[in-house]
This record gives sequence, structure tokens and C-alpha cells, in this order.
Amino acid sequence: MDMGNLTYVYWGNTVYEWIYALLIVFASVIIGKVLYWIFGSIFKRMAAKTKSDIDDIIVDMIEEPIVLSIILGGFWYASNTLVLSQFAQDLVGKALNIALAINIAWLISRLFDSMFKKYIIPLADKTETDLDDQLMPIIRKGAKFIIWSVGFIVGMNNAGYDVAALIAGLGIGGLALAMASKDMVSNIFGGFTIFADKPFTLNDRVKVSGYDGNIIEIGVRSTRLKTLEGRIVTIPNSRFSDSPVENVSSEESRKVVLNLGLTYDTSADGMRRAMDILGEIDAADERTTDGTKIAFNAFGDSALNILFIYYIKKGEDILKTMTDMDLAILERFSAEGLDFAFPTQTIYAKRE
Repeated sequence: MDMGNLTYVYWGNTVYEWIYALLIVFASVIIGKVLYWIFGSIFKRMAAKTKSDIDDIIVDMIEEPIVLSIILGGFWYASNTLVLSQFAQDLVGKALNIALAINIAWLISRLFDSMFKKYIIPLADKTETDLDDQLMPIIRKGAKFIIWSVGFIVGMNNAGYDVAALIAGLGIGGLALAMASKDMVSNIFGGFTIFADKPFTLNDRVKVSGYDGNIIEIGVRSTRLKTLEGRIVTIPNSRFSDSPVENVSSEESRKVVLNLGLTYDTSADGMRRAMDILGEIDAADERTTDGTKIAFNAFGDSALNILFIYYIKKGEDILKTMTDMDLAILERFSAEGLDFAFPTQTIYAKRE
């Protein structure tokens, strides 16, 4: 390479000075990578040998922000080796100040989130009430929002921006902002409605807007539901205010309706015996409650219909109880010679 070419001046700096600045940035990235490896290979092993988990969390959470700090420091040092215009110097300085403040906020947020999950959430899980379990996601997200907001404000202030003036300037577009945030506000009020009215709590099974599943998280803006298919659905809280919510878990008992059809050659005594058997089966099963209804309710097209309504106690295995009841009906009816009907059609032909 012709060394004379390195003395050419571009944007106030020689090619050599530009290469030197780039090498500084490259070196900071390499140092950051090496430091990341040291954290992962050495410091984590040292922390793992101690009895406390706090040092493990700290080492794990600070490695990326520290590496980013090294790279930001490399950019800062490289920019100081160059002769830049006042505009470029201000732009680089402001960008680095904001990036540094956000990086610190990132570090604090990571540490808080890990400590919260490690120590605070397990304490809430040990309590008998569900209120703290519902509040934990809100406290966690609210604290992280405050950390990031403070980091952004500090970064903007360090960059020379008047944050108070910027916030005041939002008043000009206040109407547009209010319209844009209408859904967010309604979702937040919906969240407060959930906490105040308690239409459901964590782990309750609910049906809302065509979804059927268990509540796994209640937030300020939205609620997460795990459907019976195992999928996670995030539902805006405003939906719970605007739509009917069926709390399946609040039912005192599960109502089961059976329509049994016996063949038309069943006698009146046979129908009475069939209804007696259904009552005996219900009475013998401790998983069902009072209130059973049994009736000979219709002469069907191809069967004599018996309506059998019974109720399964709350907390019992619904499917297992239904299976056992159905098997008991099938066995008892077969033993008594009571035959279930199936769709049939009798055709009469007139001979001329």
C-alpha cells in the first residue's frame, strides 16, 4: 500500500486517522468478546461454587451490559481521536450519552427482573391468597417501566435535551394522543375492573369471546389465558368489560343431561324399572349431588325417551364420573334386558 495515500484528508481527517479510529472500535469489540468469554467461563464457575445464588444472578445479568459499555467506550475514544465538525461532535456525544443511560437502565432492569423472579415470586407462591399472585406481574412490569423511563429521561438530560419542555410540548398533540391511546386506557380500566369486581382469579377456567381456558396471568393491559388445546391467548382487558364472561370454575356442580332412548317394545313396567335404575345409580355414586331429575318425557320417532339429569360435585373428575355413570347405565340396563333403540323405519306396503 502506498503510504502516501494514508495522508489524504477526508472530512477533516487523514486516511490513517480514520483507520486508527476504526481499529479502536474493532479492538473494543474484541475486548468485549474476550470479557464476555471470561464472564461465561471463569466468573460463572467461581460464582457457582458459592452457596449464595445472588452472585450467580449478578454475574449472569451484568455480562452483556458491561460488554456493551466497553464497546460504547471504544466508540467514544475513537471519536475523540478524530477532528469532527461541531455538529458531528454534538451528535456523537448525545448518542453516546443516551446509549450509556439506556445501557445502565438495561443492567438495572435485568438485575431487578432476575431478583424478582428468584426471591419475590416464590414468596408469593407460598401464600394462600391469590391476590399477591395477581399483583406480582403488575408490580414487576410497573417497576421495569419506571426503570426504563428514568433511564431515558436521564439520557435525554445528559444529552442536553430539556425533557420537561418535550413533555410540555406533547400538549399540542394531546387530542391526537388521547385518541391514539383510547384503547390502552380502556384496557387499563378493564384491568382495574377485574381486580375490583373479581369476575375470575388466577387459574380459574373461563369462557370469553369464543375462548375456553384457564387464566394464567392478569396484567394491567391484558390477561393471558391458556386454552384447553394448550395455546396461550392474550386478551385485552377491555374485552372482559364489553363481553360476557362465563366463569366455569365458579360452578357449584356440573350439570349433565342424558337423553336415553329405549325400544318401542319396552313395557310400561320396563320404563318404570329403567327410571328406578337411573335413580339407584345416581344415589350409589358419592360424586353426584342432590337434584337429580328423571322423566319419561317423549315418544320419539324410533324410541321411548327418558330424560336423565344429574349433577357432579365441584372438584370431582368430570370426565371420569361421566364415564363411570355411563358404564353403570349400560351394564344395569343390559342385565335387566332393557334395550337401547337405534333409528329405525317401518314401511307398510299396500297390496292391490
